[in-house]
Amino acid sequence: MGIFLFFVIIVGTVGLTFVASKRTSSADDFFVAGGRIGGVSNGFAIAGDFMSAATLLGITAIIFGAGYDAVIYLGAPLGAFSIIIYLMTDKLKSLGKYSFTDIICSRLQERPIRILAAVTTLSFSLMYLMVQVVGAGALIEILFGISYFWAVVIVTTLMVIYVAIGGMFATTWVQIIKAILLLIGVTILAILTLASFNFSFSEMYAEAQARHGTAGFLTVGGGLGLSALSSISLGIGLCLGLAGSPHLLMRFFTVKDKAAARVSAGVALGAVSYVNLLIFFVIGIGSVALVKGNGSYLDASGDVIGGSNMVSVHLADAVGGEVFMGVIAAIAFATILAVVAGLMLASVTALTHDLYSNIVKTDELNQHRQIRLSKIAAMALGIIVALLGIAFERQNIAYLVSLTLAIGASTNFPLLILSMYWRGLTTTGAIVGGIVGLLSAVLLMILGPAVWVDILGNDQPIFPQAYPALYSVSLAFLTMWLVSKADSSDQATADRESFRVMEEA
Repeated sequence: MGIFLFFVIIVGTVGLTFVASKRTSSADDFFVAGGRIGGVSNGFAIAGDFMSAATLLGITAIIFGAGYDAVIYLGAPLGAFSIIIYLMTDKLKSLGKYSFTDIICSRLQERPIRILAAVTTLSFSLMYLMVQVVGAGALIEILFGISYFWAVVIVTTLMVIYVAIGGMFATTWVQIIKAILLLIGVTILAILTLASFNFSFSEMYAEAQARHGTAGFLTVGGGLGLSALSSISLGIGLCLGLAGSPHLLMRFFTVKDKAAARVSAGVALGAVSYVNLLIFFVIGIGSVALVKGNGSYLDASGDVIGGSNMVSVHLADAVGGEVFMGVIAAIAFATILAVVAGLMLASVTALTHDLYSNIVKTDELNQHRQIRLSKIAAMALGIIVALLGIAFERQNIAYLVSLTLAIGASTNFPLLILSMYWRGLTTTGAIVGGIVGLLSAVLLMILGPAVWVDILGNDQPIFPQAYPALYSVSLAFLTMWLVSKADSSDQATADRESFRVMEEA
């Protein structure tokens, strides 16, 4: 049954993609569905875009290994959506067309800003896509017993099909279906988990505490071994990175007006909060109680089969049998497909709309040619993502997401928020600050434990902190402020005067 549902999801979503292709006749249709998505529908699509492989697989894995510290991942969406709803939504809808870059370019010099934004969007999206592919590869490997390499090839091929053929219409439908499936799936998983303990939270927590060890990290902080600064850095990266995620921001261009955009954000926040609460208070704890130390889910070396990212899938087997395990695996796979489709579309938009159409091509670009170039870009990006997914096999996907979001927090978020709310921001300040934010986030990530030790095999990291956002975000904001303050050029004067478009939005 589970494997059957797995194929139903794949065949069904591919079928929807071909149906959606009939409605995609212009660049508006391809990139933003012609602005014809309803507020509630778009809210579920945003939730589907937001709840990545890290939501069900990664956060459960962190609770399984570190316990209470996963609460940081629970609070980040609330902060991010609050920022989007109260500070961004109206201006995004008033000034944006296809990407968040349109908003910044409405008051700063277009050419350098679009080049910078394309680079930051691609850096963010490629990393995020790689994380989803890692999760999907592990899922398919467990469910079908095929090699991780071919699992990655299958996933990247599907994501290219969704974007290249169906555009935003197909991506939206896939995301809505995924969000509904995930809401239903986690609800049933939570109910079955509680039923295993006679619906007694105290019994479930007592069993989990006994299996988690004497340190007590299931109910108190410290399981991740983070200092206060590292915890703050992780929280900043998650919250501001989500608020600066290009694939989430572009969804606000698919509705007709500001009111629908605000409804979208509210619906998405409700759906995401519901899923996260069930994972944190029931599914994560249940996985510790029923999977940790259970020989049925351990390999010969004593590690969890498929790695810690597969804990929630094993929990489904423990409470509902092999069929339900297949169902949850299929839902998790649908989760990944929806997110990779949105991320791929954001990447393609950065390449063809922000970079090629507005920078490389000086005259008007034929819309059919723009769509054709977007499809070629999707295929090229798919190859790159597959290679990255193979390189980062077995890494914890929630951890990798936190590193990826540090890029969005250090580049896109400062660019957006300062362009919207600070008259003094200049093009030069934005460019220099964006470059500093991007380079510092990437460099600290490479020199930190995740890459320098886990990937490159060195004994000790050069940068000791696991999460770079506190430092890279601070550097980005400070650089934008200092350079803009010192900028007295004619362009800077024009940039400050053009701030009126933000006041009128």
